[in-house]
Amino acid sequence: MKKLLLLGDEAIAQAALDAGLSGMYAYPGTPSTEIMEFIQSSKDATDRNVHRQWSSNEKTAMEAALGMSYAGKRAMVAMKHVGLNVAADSFINSAITGVNGGLIIVSADDPSMHSSQNEQDSRFYGKFAFVPCFEPSNQQEAYDMVFDAFEVSEKYKLPVLLRITTRLAHSRASINQKATIPEKMLSLPADPMQFILLPAIARKKFKFLLSLYESLRYENRISKYNYFKDGRNKDLGIITCGIAYNYLLENLDKSLNDFPVLKISAYPFPKDLIKDITGRCKEILILEEGAPVIEEAIRGILDEGIKVFGRLDGTVPRDGELNPAIVAKAIGFPVSYGQNVPSLVKMRPPSFCNGCGHIDMFNSLIEAVKPYGHGHVFSDIGCYTLAALPPYSAINSCVDMGASVTMAIGASDAGLFPSIAVIGDSTFTHSGMTGLLDAVVKNSPVTIIISDNSTTGMTGGQKSQATGRLEQICEGIGVSREHIKVIVPLRKNHTENVGILKEEFEYKGVSVVIASRECIQTAAKRKRSENSNE
Repeated sequence: MKKLLLLGDEAIAQAALDAGLSGMYAYPGTPSTEIMEFIQSSKDATDRNVHRQWSSNEKTAMEAALGMSYAGKRAMVAMKHVGLNVAADSFINSAITGVNGGLIIVSADDPSMHSSQNEQDSRFYGKFAFVPCFEPSNQQEAYDMVFDAFEVSEKYKLPVLLRITTRLAHSRASINQKATIPEKMLSLPADPMQFILLPAIARKKFKFLLSLYESLRYENRISKYNYFKDGRNKDLGIITCGIAYNYLLENLDKSLNDFPVLKISAYPFPKDLIKDITGRCKEILILEEGAPVIEEAIRGILDEGIKVFGRLDGTVPRDGELNPAIVAKAIGFPVSYGQNVPSLVKMRPPSFCNGCGHIDMFNSLIEAVKPYGHGHVFSDIGCYTLAALPPYSAINSCVDMGASVTMAIGASDAGLFPSIAVIGDSTFTHSGMTGLLDAVVKNSPVTIIISDNSTTGMTGGQKSQATGRLEQICEGIGVSREHIKVIVPLRKNHTENVGILKEEFEYKGVSVVIASRECIQTAAKRKRSENSNE
């Protein structure tokens, strides 16, 4: 066996390649981005011509992966947790259609919201869709689970959810690499009606899915990741899962035998597994990263008056990440936080990069909108969201991908004028185009500013689907050519840009202003690459 030192994301990517992956689909989103990037840079993937291009959004990625599976080949789709909201329609229905080739959906959750708008738990989606779900505790387990997830997917003809969290995705450990499995041959579904969800078909398939989900509890490739270790102290039993298991190990160290411990890393699990530990212990502590998914399931199983402690009763904080200190306190161990480390660097809020085109765009916007007063600018998710902070304080919303356009439409419906949306080029092609179509159909008096830096900047500079296409897209959607304006956000163009913005704000219809200037970071990388090739 070959040993490799990999991030959790990289371990999943390497496992997918070793397990015979034919297609990788994703939209960049921290903490899942490195899965696609690893496969894109893999020599093995290049030699085998594994599909590995970014998709416009998570829904299109999910559906393309389902199409690869339809053709009998193994596919993986990766996204962050809020991306699963975008892909939910196709994800949930894929459980009813079933799959042909193995299909894994990796959802990377972000407890404590390091780079997210919420900290939802993707395990709810697994339960809601009635699909098996794997939750690794370490990099080796993540690697191994990919192999088993593909096998389970193909055996039961179901998509499989692989749930990871930020700490696992972005921490590094060694893994033992397995022998490579060849890719599957092209093979269409045996049932030509499998992927047709007419109501009469879907009703039958859903009944079958419900019974199939119950049988998964006893599938060895799932159940082998759930195991119980007895301990001497029966006053407290501990049920844990995912990365929380590592925090427990840090506290127990060599004293693991002190407590009965049940580790759950795959779902669904049989009730007997729970009753084994609850039958031995007076009280139960549940340690899980994210929402109280196991805790709520257990409270439904138990009816013996046993005390259950966890996130629901406040023993463990209801929000944020776990850590060894929180776990120690929950067990009843003394908590040591170590000495305070003196601050050597003054804390500072995040800010635009020096020379960023968003700066000059917002300076022009601030001056142009000033006569109308505060509260006219809706924004979106991207680097430009930093304009919510001083010294700009220029935007009034950031809800989800694409919401800037549609919120501006709704506000204009309410009588707000001017109603302005600021959206990035990648976010626009992710989920802003349909909102623009609504505006065109209704002839809403809105101005859409697309701050185009020709990349997906916030997640590291991945290729934007919008590059070189924005004017044609907007015109194709139906925006009048006279009201598609392109400006270059530079200080020397400030007066001209302010004038263009003011003019479009006054237009009683749909206008689009494309503020186009390459991201300062990707421009620097491009120039370094060009110089090195000379």
